[in-house]
Amino acid sequence: MDLDTTPELQAFRTEVRDWLRTHVPSHPLGSYDTREGFEQHRQWEAALAAGGWSSPTWPRELGGRGCDLIQWLIFEEEYCAADAPQRVNQNGILLLGPTLMEFGTPEQKARFLPRMARCDDMWAQGWSEPNAGSDMAAITSRALRDGDDYVIDGQKTWSTRAIYANWLFGLFRSDPASTRHHGLSYLLVPLDAPGVTVRPIKALNGRPAFAEIFFDAVRVPVSQRLGDEGQGWHVAMATAGFERGLLLRSPARYQRTAARLVQLYLRHREQADRDPAIRDAVLECWMGAEAYNLASYHTVGRLARGATIGAEASTNKIYWSELDLRMHETAMHILGARAEWRDDAESQDWLEGFLFAQAGPIYAGTNEIQRNIIAERMLGLPKS
Repeated sequence: MDLDTTPELQAFRTEVRDWLRTHVPSHPLGSYDTREGFEQHRQWEAALAAGGWSSPTWPRELGGRGCDLIQWLIFEEEYCAADAPQRVNQNGILLLGPTLMEFGTPEQKARFLPRMARCDDMWAQGWSEPNAGSDMAAITSRALRDGDDYVIDGQKTWSTRAIYANWLFGLFRSDPASTRHHGLSYLLVPLDAPGVTVRPIKALNGRPAFAEIFFDAVRVPVSQRLGDEGQGWHVAMATAGFERGLLLRSPARYQRTAARLVQLYLRHREQADRDPAIRDAVLECWMGAEAYNLASYHTVGRLARGATIGAEASTNKIYWSELDLRMHETAMHILGARAEWRDDAESQDWLEGFLFAQAGPIYAGTNEIQRNIIAERMLGLPKS
């Protein structure tokens, strides 16, 4: 595809850059895994929404700007270059939002999407269960029909952002006689409904990044089902495609980390060059980030010509998660064996990123499962 910037795209980039220059907070926000930091991020999301930037690819009438994916990639490049805060409502805006646009009724879109764009509602995911992690088809939490309601019983776990969110989207077994991928329904559940209990789970950094959620005869209106009854797996796979593919992890995020890694190496070059492998690792990480960026532009070009992203989303997920891990492992090697003990901001920032990167090959479907998907659905290999 042609990567030359048109005058229209350059004007768009300038508009984004100018807005970010005058609106990005001058000081880092607190961790969004704390109540104070979460509210700070929520206020930032509201500021983005007021400027029309919280969901730029959405239609204008739903709170977005009607941008195409090329413009979205440009927006992400400028957003990351400005060191703008990480997004706290990405579950809603980047995952549920596109799913609602594809499967939601007009009433559901009008009800949920504008509030999501303004971050009036914050969303958590409800996929994993104690016995259904990467094997999401093993879900046992039930949502049995009772007139105009579903009655939900069961448990979800490892639910990101659920401590401070007020809504959850997830899969529940609506046909008790069904097995595996069949008989599941995709429901939107308020977390303040009677019978919902949310308990925090601490991440490696000691903060409550996740939660387990218990449902005890929780009533949810049928109008809050997304898609047809029993067809939740089909809807959820669309959400998973957004999560594993382009939207959740833009290439600009990794280009920014790669640039920071190069600068870290240059500041500590005398120490780092004692191990020649470190310089090579830095170069490989930078090239990897650039390659992911070019691949993303290529994918966007294909989408613009009418292609779709299917099982290949799994290749994206493996690539960005393992690239992120390599970059942070390389940074820790540069900082040395005592990096975990140092309390300077530079070391703490890389350590925080290193701890988070450990989860990349696990969330959004473990990389082992993604390799199975690639083998079976893209390469046509037989099941073992």
